[in-house]
Amino acid sequence: MLIYENTKSGLLKDILSDDLVSRIEAKYAAKGLGGVSPNEKRAWRNSFQYIHKVLAGSEIPDDAGVAIEFKIPLTSRRVDLMISGRDKDGNANVVVVELKQWEGEDTERVSGKDGIVETYVGGGIRETTHPSYQAWAYANFLRDFNIQIQETPINLHPVAYLHNYEPEYRSAIDNEIYAPYTEEAPLYLKGDAVEFRDYLEERIQVGDRGELLREIADSGLRPSKSLQDSVQEMLNGNHEFTLLDSQKVVFERAVELAEQCQEDGQKRVLLVEGEPGTGKTVVAINILAELLQNDLTAQYVSKNAAPRDVYEQKLRGDMMVKTINHLFKGAGSYVDEEANAVPALIADEAHRLNEESNFFGRGENQIMEIINAAQFSVFFIDESQRVHIDDIGSKDEIRKFADELGAEIKETALESQLRCGGSGDYIEWVDDVLEIGDTETPEDIGLDYDVRLFDSPETLHEAVERKNEQTDLSRVVAGYCWEWDTDGQSDPDYVDIEIGDYRRSWNLKSSDPWAIDEGSIDEVGCIHTCQGLEFDYVGVIIGPDLRYRNGEIITDYEERASSDRSVFGMKKMFDEEPEEAQELAGELIKNTYRTLMTRGMKGCYIYCCDDELQAYLQERLDAVAE
Repeated sequence: MLIYENTKSGLLKDILSDDLVSRIEAKYAAKGLGGVSPNEKRAWRNSFQYIHKVLAGSEIPDDAGVAIEFKIPLTSRRVDLMISGRDKDGNANVVVVELKQWEGEDTERVSGKDGIVETYVGGGIRETTHPSYQAWAYANFLRDFNIQIQETPINLHPVAYLHNYEPEYRSAIDNEIYAPYTEEAPLYLKGDAVEFRDYLEERIQVGDRGELLREIADSGLRPSKSLQDSVQEMLNGNHEFTLLDSQKVVFERAVELAEQCQEDGQKRVLLVEGEPGTGKTVVAINILAELLQNDLTAQYVSKNAAPRDVYEQKLRGDMMVKTINHLFKGAGSYVDEEANAVPALIADEAHRLNEESNFFGRGENQIMEIINAAQFSVFFIDESQRVHIDDIGSKDEIRKFADELGAEIKETALESQLRCGGSGDYIEWVDDVLEIGDTETPEDIGLDYDVRLFDSPETLHEAVERKNEQTDLSRVVAGYCWEWDTDGQSDPDYVDIEIGDYRRSWNLKSSDPWAIDEGSIDEVGCIHTCQGLEFDYVGVIIGPDLRYRNGEIITDYEERASSDRSVFGMKKMFDEEPEEAQELAGELIKNTYRTLMTRGMKGCYIYCCDDELQAYLQERLDAVAE
């Protein structure tokens, strides 16, 4: 989507007359994109004074095309500046410019993380993507999906310009660890205006009056052959993504419906229900890959970053360059998307979807936004895994918005049990023990599933460590009942969790997602870092938010850590609607432990902080073992 478009001479005139910011703001309003923040306006005023210095008096033609805040389809991202034209040989070129206000003093390189730098942004020192990576990623996304760029062809040239960045701090950002991106997207700092101008003059020698930019903005979407080949190569031979039984049935149904949507233009929704271990994510990834092979643009969507990060990592293998990361999107990515803008969206962990779509409170409802944006959408859901006060994902909500948006809805279920030793009885036992639903006690919990209670967190952790030596995929997790201090997130010696002599850290920041990082066996994960994932063996520490008294399971949200956002706002709800609040708090806490206790494919080891709950669970285990 083009927000502000002009020629080089028109842009310079708007900058010189101080009309640029008001013109961009007016374009935002005209396109219904909401208001513009004061910070954005300050950034435009600052950055484009420097762009004026680069362009004024240059040999770049006056009729070269210019776009500011170009919205990238299927994302919430916008390109700061694009300049279009042709070189002396007639090649169609578009320069993709990422502009930054950074000054450099607070910037540090981050080793061990691909394309990440630490600097002052958003009111504090934070990790963020390197500007060259950012420019490269935008260009890469457009190459992968924009038909006009693929067929013309149009050459994209990403570049980053940090006009305030002091050269004395260059080593922090122009470092060899970022070479894969700075080689693709050159980096220019304060004092590099002449070099940046030379770069532009070499590529833009004949003006096009913005024709190439309009062609890109008006183009349809289709996955490129190189993207299709990359995804297919990653899946081939990867047995983890093999489909079994009802997984194959759901996969074929989804592909069939997606193709029907393209043929007849009817919007459709497929609702897929599946308990833990039925392979929801495996099916979702396979649907994504198949639709891309069929020339349909598709994206995998989840609110929780953990499964996105892990499956993206598993697919890309040893590649450093993230050629597929734009296929994996957060659930808040479709706030401003037009109806049916993308052929297919595959929403995993749909029970985790929210109303507001980002930290700034934008968006109405993520379910509605996904259905609206996609011609065909798939929702994988397990309502018993709603674990956050803001989780609104339910079958009824999906049905409601499908009906409101004119979508034909189909429903199916995954039945094959892959986790928990293939034992559906174990999940029924967990549901019965935690008093979730009306499940009856099974006679046994599966001869092949290893479930045990440990009398201390130390012995539990030691047992899981021994299993991890055999499989390298066993982890310890806990209820979110201990504070997660941000000061210790990169310090392996920092202690968050103390239970008697047991002292461990919550999972640390790492280059790899926690679930598959080698060092994470020494740490403890929480619901937010393991939901949607699976391990061979899982050790579960049940915190004091779940107890057993007088023959009943008792939940206590006040035992949750204050850093746990999943119960943020619960106190106010208890003051206003105590009965509803108690019911919701109980549901969230029980669902949390149900989710944690069903992460293991081969076994679950348990320790309870509450002695009476420990005794009760042992009694229940003894009963099914007789």
